[in-house]
Amino acid sequence: MRFVTAGESHGVALTAIVTDVPAGVTLSRESIDRDLARRQRGYGRGGRMAIETDRADVLSGIRFGRTLGSPVTLMIANADSANWTNVMDPWGSAEGVERVTAPRPGHADLGGCLKTGTGDARDILERASARETAARVAAGAIAKAVLAELGVRVRSWVESIGPVSCGALAPADVDPQAVEASDVRCPDDAAAAAMRAAIDAARAEGESLGGIVAVCVEGAVPGIGGYAEAVSRLDARIAAAVMSIPAIKGVEFGDGFAAASRPGSLVHDEIVRDASGALRRATNRAGGIEGGMTNGEPIVLRAAMKPIPTLMRPLKTIDLATGEVADAARERSDVCAVPAAGVVAEAEVAMVLADAYQDLFGRGCLADMQQGLAAYRERIAW
Repeated sequence: MRFVTAGESHGVALTAIVTDVPAGVTLSRESIDRDLARRQRGYGRGGRMAIETDRADVLSGIRFGRTLGSPVTLMIANADSANWTNVMDPWGSAEGVERVTAPRPGHADLGGCLKTGTGDARDILERASARETAARVAAGAIAKAVLAELGVRVRSWVESIGPVSCGALAPADVDPQAVEASDVRCPDDAAAAAMRAAIDAARAEGESLGGIVAVCVEGAVPGIGGYAEAVSRLDARIAAAVMSIPAIKGVEFGDGFAAASRPGSLVHDEIVRDASGALRRATNRAGGIEGGMTNGEPIVLRAAMKPIPTLMRPLKTIDLATGEVADAARERSDVCAVPAAGVVAEAEVAMVLADAYQDLFGRGCLADMQQGLAAYRERIAW
């Protein structure tokens, strides 16, 4: 499975085309829209989310609630586009439309202008905007549905926002219902309250905040991914996908960077037999992936999100039109979008993992994949 998105932040709509979708996967409109709503929620979001009520219209690939085996096309309307008709008109004139010429530090503005030769950062920021991730979440809902049919679940939570952290949490200690009930998606009530206070303080100071999200995959059988070629290594593929999310600056699996300072005996997970006789790991410091493949333990990864570049008290920049020092451009923006980043990361992880399952069990038909998975489980006594 693969996907490609199109659309600008203030254009008419966002679209996602998901290819290589197996036939026979049961889907509901509600399951896609539920993830879109989860992405929109979160303490610290800006005024744009008060305008949009994201819903996905299916244009192809699904009939009577089941995938056909052909590409699935999803469209999400941008309600705010009605307020930007002249600015984003595909066929109109740029005359009288204000250009964005003060690129923001930390954003794609300057690099994109230099790359494409434009003097208007609007040409760049509309596509580089994190608004595009709504299309990723819709596409990821298709991948989640495939994985659910194979007994795999993907979830996420927030471990820190700004200086406030609840620490690295084991999946068993994270109640999914508590996460979804929290407006910062943190299961620790005390930490969540401190996170909200930190966001309020940042808003008052014209600042923005980043943080750390954790993603957990449960139910994956061992051996998904590969060791023989670099491109087949599952952790590399997942890391690349998560790093593609705007503002993500780092990804780690399991103990991650902390493992670099410990001896091997405190890093590697001993192999044991569980009550059923299956080979398991006594611990999960590797985060569920060894040698580029799943090892049967939960996949646990963390992603670090930097603060959003748009500041209400902007940093200094160079105006591309005048060459003079200026305040960086200000677009309507969030103070903190860390809770939303976890939902987007779920989508990216699900898409990579669904594709890796197809590598092992086939691509055309869900029933064939399920039969292949059952035979594989029997062979490895899992």
